[in-house]
Order: sequence, then structure tokens, then C-alpha cells
Amino acid sequence: MPLREFARSSVVTASPDEPIEQIARKMADEGVGSVVVTEGSRPVGIVTDRDVTVRAVANGGGDGMRAEDVMSSDLCTESEGSGLYEAVQSMGEHGVRRLPICDGDGELTGIITADDVREFLTNEEREMNEVLEQQRPAY
Repeated sequence: MPLREFARSSVVTASPDEPIEQIARKMADEGVGSVVVTEGSRPVGIVTDRDVTVRAVANGGGDGMRAEDVMSSDLCTESEGSGLYEAVQSMGEHGVRRLPICDGDGELTGIITADDVREFLTNEEREMNEVLEQQRPAY
């Protein structure tokens, strides 16, 4: 399944100069654990709830800090034409739980998380079990 069909298309984003307090508020309001930092429509970094805690709050509360001060800028992304297996492999290789998805021009089109993958696989397993139960002979 291509990631364009699987990834969440509504991605919470911020600019590099957005204040950390505003980013934390976005995370709380949207119920997400990360915000993709973009310049235009291209991802340049990601701020996670852990980044806010460890890089901002633990270092004095984050007053005056901006996204660019705490974001991970060695951003790992995946192409929207890649498959789920490639995305999981990329997450494992780079040690990330959130993977922004980009089109051929490098523009942000979605995001996939480890939780999304786990939920998808759990649902697939559940459906497979239902099929097997229906086909199992009566004892």
C-alpha cells in the first residue's frame, strides 16, 4: 500500500520562528505528539513533545525559545509512493517514531507514526483472524 493512501494528510505544522509555547499549545489542542516545522510547504524539522520537555522546559522553561531552537533538523522523510514496509524500515534505521511524507517535489503531504503502523497491523491481524475463524472446520 503506497504511503499516500496510508499516511495522515492533516499534519500539524509550524514555522521555524514559532515560539515553543505556541507549539506546545498546538500539540495539546490537536492531540498530537509532534509538529512538523516547514519553510513554505517543505519540511525542515520536527518538534516532538519530548523535544519540548527535554530541550526547552528542562533548560529553563523555554521562554523566548523558538521551534528552530529545539527541533530535530536531521529530518528523516519518506516518499508518498513508498510502501509501508519501506516506511517501517526507515523508522527503524533512523530511530524515529514519526515520519513526514513528501511528494516528488519534497513538499509535505502527510505523516505516519509508529502508533499508526501498530494500529494498522493490529486491525489487519484481527481481520485475518476473523477470516480464519470463519473457515475453520467445526470440531
